[in-house]
Amino acid sequence: MPVADKIKDSLAHSSMIRKMFEAGAQMRAEKGAENVFDFSLGNPNLEPPPAFKRALLKLLADPAPGRHAYMPNAGIPSTRADIAAYLRRQFGYGFTAEHIIMTVAAGGALNVILKTLTNPGSELIVPMPYFVEYDAYIENHGGKVRRVATERDFTLNLDAIAEACNENTIGILINTPNNPTGVVYSPRDLEKLGRLLEELSAGQGRALYLICDEPYRQLVYDGREAGNVFACYPNTVVATSFSKNLSLPGERIGYIALHPQAADSELLLAGMILCNRILGYVNAPALMQRAVAMLLEEKADIAQYEKKRDLMCQVLDEAGFSYVKPGGAFYVFPRCPIDDDVAFAAAAIQENILLVPGSGFMGPKHFRLAFCCADETITRSLPAFKRLRARYR
Repeated sequence: MPVADKIKDSLAHSSMIRKMFEAGAQMRAEKGAENVFDFSLGNPNLEPPPAFKRALLKLLADPAPGRHAYMPNAGIPSTRADIAAYLRRQFGYGFTAEHIIMTVAAGGALNVILKTLTNPGSELIVPMPYFVEYDAYIENHGGKVRRVATERDFTLNLDAIAEACNENTIGILINTPNNPTGVVYSPRDLEKLGRLLEELSAGQGRALYLICDEPYRQLVYDGREAGNVFACYPNTVVATSFSKNLSLPGERIGYIALHPQAADSELLLAGMILCNRILGYVNAPALMQRAVAMLLEEKADIAQYEKKRDLMCQVLDEAGFSYVKPGGAFYVFPRCPIDDDVAFAAAAIQENILLVPGSGFMGPKHFRLAFCCADETITRSLPAFKRLRARYR
């Protein structure tokens, strides 16, 4: 058998998004791109801010030698120091370059964190629904996913989290703003979670870690405040990237930030720096490390995403779908009019709509729409969504 059993299982599980992507390419070729309403992939359609190109041109014109050489495994020291200073301005605390590790985007950051913390059989609590690849990331390093339900509005269910904690638990992985729901955990939500983790850590006699995946942190709407995870709990480690706020997903550049007051921080940092190397990432790309250090106060035009969110919600309202209005990211996670979300996604294809069944995110009976697309794609999809909803009156 040329492919490992676990990989075969993963291929079957991840096929929903892959099939939507493949179906979209075929449909656009057959029917014309203007007649296909593709909401399947969370690929930002905004260009990076103009400062990005200016930064690249400046770096490329720099004649200093060694600009593309190897660097310390944690990343270029000056970039790490710049990010630490940015975090001090944002959150306070004593962030220094030592608390920052440059990574190959947030996915690389999460794998580095998980490899460092996970023993075979270790369990990580993950509230549902969640990003489809978390299962694979955790299992990559011998860990187990401990799934817990959220509330009806997709906010954290603290009772479920407490019940899931046991002697094998190493912590909890959260994602805010959330993919696939767009829900933003409020400062109050995070404060309650922090108090619970303090209690659970005391009960276990060891520190449980809060791992926060937050590449969408700057994509929040309606004047909402994105909660500060560092303020709620000291044993916090953040994985993030510049993929969404700077529209740079293809550049694969991100970082890990460890709370300066985290337990066993020196050992944890040393472990993550080692894992950054032995996982094969070694370093994030040198050019991008230098570029993002010049762009920490920049971001794409987030107001455009808020407009797209409002257009998408208007379409869903007029078509008669039920949903929780997203407060951030660029996803909405409506309720299916039938229980079989996979069958519903197949019916959507017949109306030239590409969406992702919620089962792929451990959120059955729902579907995910990514509204980071052209405004015209959203507005012109209304008749198709009305026809789709009418199938189930």
